[in-house]
Amino acid sequence: MMESINHPLSELFEQLGLDASHDGIEQFIASHTLPAELELANAPFWSPAQANFLKEGWQSDSDWAEVIDQLNVSLR
Repeated sequence: MMESINHPLSELFEQLGLDASHDGIEQFIASHTLPAELELANAPFWSPAQANFLKEGWQSDSDWAEVIDQLNVSLR
């Protein structure tokens, strides 16, 4: 039986090379919003590497999918 891993939002921010502190996460979310029709990975503020990580993590339903969804909801 495979065990799923739940990554906290701070680990996702570390993976993306962003400030993973509580204040850093709050500031990022407060200063970035996404229109409903724009997919998270297509947001203009991601680098190509960040966008690829988000897209692959989401599409492959990886261990990161749940926290990527959490970030997606937080940016709406």
